Amino acid sequence: MRHNDVNIGVVIPAYNEGEVIASVVDEVAGSGAYSIIVVDDGSSDDTFEILKDQKVLVLRHRLNRGKGAAVKTGVMAANRIGVDIVVTLDGDGQHDPNDIPRLVEPIIKGEADVVLGSRMMNSEGMPRVKVIANYIGNFFTWLFYGILVTDSQSGFRAYSYYAAKIIDTKADKYEYDSKVIREVKNNRLRFKEIPITVRYTEYSMGKPQKQGLVNGLKTLYRMVWNLFV
Repeated sequence: MRHNDVNIGVVIPAYNEGEVIASVVDEVAGSGAYSIIVVDDGSSDDTFEILKDQKVLVLRHRLNRGKGAAVKTGVMAANRIGVDIVVTLDGDGQHDPNDIPRLVEPIIKGEADVVLGSRMMNSEGMPRVKVIANYIGNFFTWLFYGILVTDSQSGFRAYSYYAAKIIDTKADKYEYDSKVIREVKNNRLRFKEIPITVRYTEYSMGKPQKQGLVNGLKTLYRMVWNLFV
């Protein structure tokens, strides 16, 4: 989408999202003239076949590498096609694309390099287990990386061209979201948090690869391990 000559790209990581990915892409496309990049992270369902019929740039990992790897692939592609701002959002339909203009506004105004969409700033309707898990994730992100945010695990974010180029993390799984917070601090990037709307559905809550308790513990383990390697 061009807003005051600013080209905005939207990166959507997708893994086994065949049931909803077409509607997610359609909703993003309907909300603005964005450059849409979808990364199929080695799905075993029909996600890739469905995406081939969409008018978007589709990239594919032959093997499932993790959400972080898919986001990084999409961000690299966005940089190569010359977008000015990169927005990332999940492929399960939880995020509302109508929040994108609010997310990119601080970057367009020159007030921030990175904008984090925060579920915790508007947590009405958020499952209690998600709220608790979020507080825990925020605490450990602060403990390990020294920066406190209200939603360290949110996948709905916006990056200036400079931030998208300079952020460098080897994390491929869900710890990627927390590692980005570390990169924000280490590179002295300006950031803001913006409240976002999240739509919890039976589909999105039931997916085994979502950041639930078990995956959350795995993420914490990888965060601790990476401090020593």
